[in-house]
Amino acid sequence: MINTHICQQKTSVKKRAPCFCFILFVLLVFFGFINTAYASSVKDLESQKINEILFNIHTYYVDDLALQNSEYIEYNSSQFERLYSKLDAYSKYLDKNELNALFNNTNGRYTGLGIEVKSIEQRTTIVKVINNSPAKQAGLRSGDIITAVNQHYVENSPIDLVAQYIKDSANGKVQLSITRNNTQTPLIFNLSRKQIKLTSVTKQLLDSGSGYIAINNFSNHTLHEVALQIAAMQNHYGHSLKGLIIDLRDNPGGTLNSAVAVADLFLQDGLIVTTKGRFYDSNQSFYAKRGDILKGAPIVVLINENSASAAEILAAALKENLRAKIVGSQSFGKGTVQSLIPLGDGDTALKLTTARYFTPLGESIEGIGVTPNVAINQTTLPQTNKAVIIKNEQSEQNTVFNTEELADIQLVKAKQLLSMQ
Repeated sequence: MINTHICQQKTSVKKRAPCFCFILFVLLVFFGFINTAYASSVKDLESQKINEILFNIHTYYVDDLALQNSEYIEYNSSQFERLYSKLDAYSKYLDKNELNALFNNTNGRYTGLGIEVKSIEQRTTIVKVINNSPAKQAGLRSGDIITAVNQHYVENSPIDLVAQYIKDSANGKVQLSITRNNTQTPLIFNLSRKQIKLTSVTKQLLDSGSGYIAINNFSNHTLHEVALQIAAMQNHYGHSLKGLIIDLRDNPGGTLNSAVAVADLFLQDGLIVTTKGRFYDSNQSFYAKRGDILKGAPIVVLINENSASAAEILAAALKENLRAKIVGSQSFGKGTVQSLIPLGDGDTALKLTTARYFTPLGESIEGIGVTPNVAINQTTLPQTNKAVIIKNEQSEQNTVFNTEELADIQLVKAKQLLSMQ
């Protein structure tokens, strides 16, 4: 069995997960990639696969749905769909393409345009543009509003439909119509979908001998990337960092194992997170091992309403072990663990909620989120603007910023707190 914990949904694989004796089982703390139970149709599944799904729901689902053996052996399609609808929003059947996409994201790969979008006032708005992506190269920006995809008008359409239009584009060619800064005439961008290597961690140096890292998601490579970036900053200064800002804003999650490992980098000891479910292997406690990469230097963590799952595990672990101050707004509140259970020949899978996780103080953040020590609400800033504020200089790629765009008061407060510790 492979055990993978994902807390954003980007996807990842968990290192410390137990082995189930009879099935390949991947545990995920999942948020952003696939988050609706009916994204894939279950109407046309074969009875054998339906029975396999029902067995796994009966055995592993976090809540006991009180199924009897006789009920799930001979379910017809309509009965199955009614039962399936009782599952939470994070449990779903994954077809071959969705399963491949999940594993690609877990391993830091992604095929697409390189944009993250959110529905804001019923408009599909770009909230992040990934570096080294077709979108970045074409000049798309955070804040752009997608009004049409390949001449299909989508301004008031669900995000799932917008994503489907992009995915179904012939030969991977995509034309986006964009409204920017309330302009009347749309901007037209012609792009091609391609595989993108995702970097989950970026860094910046601070003038005080401290450092800043932004963790965009938790993948199989995040622990290595965090350690590498911190080592690079320490080598630049010639001494250990005097402090660190960890930016988890807009981080939708990833693997639980990755979040636990990153938390362990900064903790000498203490409980990081526990998971609890009906199945005995869903009940685990994760503790920090001795050794703090920063040797006790102060940490400030930035979160916002889009920080979810694995990001919340890291933030809560550092906060409740009194290792970091948290600045920003209440986080998303994704406190459940999903297990990825391959079906049949392994080309498809069931993503099923099998546990809930709890912070070191025993609190569930499901539907609540992590509460910052210093609450500051703020509109999300593009990553390029964060870099400008940190460096106090303008990027060569983006030389004009207005005052509102640069007013990252959360980051300013984090730097202030760091200097005071």
